Amino acid sequence: MKPKTISVSLLFIAQLLVFQSAQAFPDRPVKLVVVSPAGGPPDIMARLLIDKMGAALGQPVIVENRPGGAGGTIGAKSVLTAEPDGHTLLVGSTSTVLIAPLIYKNAGYSSETFAPVAGLSESTEILAVHPSVAANSVAELVSLAKSQPGMLRYGSAGVGTLPHLEGELLKARAQIEMSHIPYRGGGPALTGLLGGEVHAFFSALTQMLPYVRDGRLRGLAVTSETRSPRAPELPTMVESGFDQFVTASITFIVAPPGTPIAVRQQLNEAVARALASPEVKEAFVKIGAQARPASPEQLSSYLAQQQLRWSRIVEATRITVD
Repeated sequence: MKPKTISVSLLFIAQLLVFQSAQAFPDRPVKLVVVSPAGGPPDIMARLLIDKMGAALGQPVIVENRPGGAGGTIGAKSVLTAEPDGHTLLVGSTSTVLIAPLIYKNAGYSSETFAPVAGLSESTEILAVHPSVAANSVAELVSLAKSQPGMLRYGSAGVGTLPHLEGELLKARAQIEMSHIPYRGGGPALTGLLGGEVHAFFSALTQMLPYVRDGRLRGLAVTSETRSPRAPELPTMVESGFDQFVTASITFIVAPPGTPIAVRQQLNEAVARALASPEVKEAFVKIGAQARPASPEQLSSYLAQQQLRWSRIVEATRITVD
């Protein structure tokens, strides 16, 4: 047999094996890895999807929480090295997949490393302060910070997370000094704000809104492009004088590199069916998340755009972690 014939035969066999693998998928439970503790927004969203996804796939879908610090990079890398057969997936977020690789020098991946599967949601963030802070607007918070350089403290869900970047972006744009207090997750950071350990915190609107409504926190602005229907009285950061200060927490699903497109399309269809169900739609509204279904190709393009945008923000804030 000539070398060219052998090459063609090997290619055919490889394609056949990929096809057979896709046809057999899934042959066991599918695991969604969440790199934050149970109860956080990515965890809640994942658990809202698993029953519907399982019904569509014909196999159970389970959630595995792997909060390991380092901006979620430890948990993300555990998916990166998993078998690329579609049975282990990562519930990615702005913090873990877009920001952390830009912040942590040894992250070991970028948004382009993973194989895109499906878009999930987009959530609005809010800047809130403790009632003891003498500020009823972002402008007043900036004035207070300038009068007391370094005295105000802002919390975050950890170094390299979205709230950390938002706090540093505010500092850079307003030319103010505030001390950063990182917590081990958004829940502890919110507790710190409620207790007055920190003065300000950017976080998910729905996480903070109940405390704003009962007066335990004071909302100053939202980070969305337009005002939120859930809190129309709150101005945007753009309206507050910070042009292009538009951030959002996006959630999506990615797979290990090399996962066949046929498998990812099957997973995408299962996610789309789950997001389209009335129960999931209603639940997403309650937690302030807007469903953003996307094909693998659409998600790949969107993540590339977002990565470029966050690269510029990280460059402006000059945050790096060894």
